[in-house]
Amino acid sequence: MTDLTKTPVTVITGFLGAGKTTLIRHLMLNPQGKRLAVLVNEFGTMGVDGEILKSCADANCPAENIMELSNGCICCTVADDFIPTLERLMAMPVKPDHILIETSGLALPKPLLKAFDWPAIRSRITVDGVIALADAEAVAAGRFAPDEEAVEAQRATDPSLDHETPLSEVFEDQIACADIVLLSKADLAGDDGLAAARAVIEAEAPRKLPILPLTDGVIDPRVILGLGAAAEDDLAARPSHHDGADDHEHDDFDSVVIELSEIADPADLAARIERLAREQKILRVKGHVAVAGKPMRLLVQAVGERVRHQYDRPWGDAPRASRLVVIAEHDDIDEAAIRAVLAA
Repeated sequence: MTDLTKTPVTVITGFLGAGKTTLIRHLMLNPQGKRLAVLVNEFGTMGVDGEILKSCADANCPAENIMELSNGCICCTVADDFIPTLERLMAMPVKPDHILIETSGLALPKPLLKAFDWPAIRSRITVDGVIALADAEAVAAGRFAPDEEAVEAQRATDPSLDHETPLSEVFEDQIACADIVLLSKADLAGDDGLAAARAVIEAEAPRKLPILPLTDGVIDPRVILGLGAAAEDDLAARPSHHDGADDHEHDDFDSVVIELSEIADPADLAARIERLAREQKILRVKGHVAVAGKPMRLLVQAVGERVRHQYDRPWGDAPRASRLVVIAEHDDIDEAAIRAVLAA
């Protein structure tokens, strides 16, 4: 049994754009009588997810309980950022009943779990469970479970191609570390897509895992909170590609922040982002944009060629500054070319 004197932490992991922030927003709106705290990790220099969550703050999860780590991957900044931030949360006048951690889409969860064995927090915090989100439509398409025959065919024409891509390693490590897998955007995948995605994850998982469909982040919180997994004591059951390594690098990925002038047409911007995904293999775009004549910010979220945008809140007294974070694999990112497409 989990020591009930410890504050439970739920680690929410998943690839870029899988829906982690949407799930956390749902949990904040349905806290089951608990006072929540949220720790958000961003890959890149500008926090967008943190701002989205702070706009949902209420008495059950006040703004001061929502903290961001934006100086790098959470599993690489344990001593400098992660542990001190957890200690600040635990030192608040009203201690949270449950802490939600949204990892970067590029984070490996196992090094993070190892951090919960640090003496500074071991006696006060436990990992209630690890929730991995996977985009059902993408997984069904086989993007993160390489087909051996297809890889061999590609290798025949490109001897430099490695069987295991960095993206697949991230995906597999997140599944291997999970207590529950949520197949997000189930409505887009359909029954056949969900079945295909489930088969991929069952093949990748090192043990039998609950795999549940998810649409718009809506799920009964009782299903994913209160698991009592004490995951920090169960590391052997959660294998990683990086077991035995002292650390890991994220040099395979890079991000740039693009500042834009006011735009006239959100649809035109979405088309430009789609073009980047096709031509430059951009993985993720997110940020806020000022639209001429509109008093509200335009929130932009893109995963590959799938672009979503909506007005989220008035600019108010804040500067009408348009900034987009663009994330891609290191060899594919060309800041000048990205800027030329987005700012044209």
